[in-house]
Amino acid sequence: MARSLEGLDNWGRSVYIVVMAETLGTFEQAVLLATLRLGKGAYGRAILREMGETLGRDVSAGAVYATLDRLAAKSYVTSRLGEGTPERGGRARRYFRVTAAGVRALNEAKTALETLWRTVSWPVGGQA
Repeated sequence: MARSLEGLDNWGRSVYIVVMAETLGTFEQAVLLATLRLGKGAYGRAILREMGETLGRDVSAGAVYATLDRLAAKSYVTSRLGEGTPERGGRARRYFRVTAAGVRALNEAKTALETLWRTVSWPVGGQA
């Protein structure tokens, strides 16, 4: 969400500084929402499948993993390694969880979009 800070500039004039929260991209939102829906079963390939089913289109595994890395760097997700399984040749799965900061970012993104959409009539018309 944006917030305004009021202050004075070097000449004593009142100024407003708008501080914008980092906005999540659509794909980041989709990854976070898929991770939330999957709960404790949220590992990379499951997130990939969930997104493909929900969006109704093919989703790149590389894009999902890169986005998970980016979300982890922003502290919007955390991950842990599960136990290795015989089906995976003893390799462990990395499970992801959305953090409180990730939930806040999702809520802020949803609120921002709803605010923008309230400024136009639905269905969108106009001149093309």
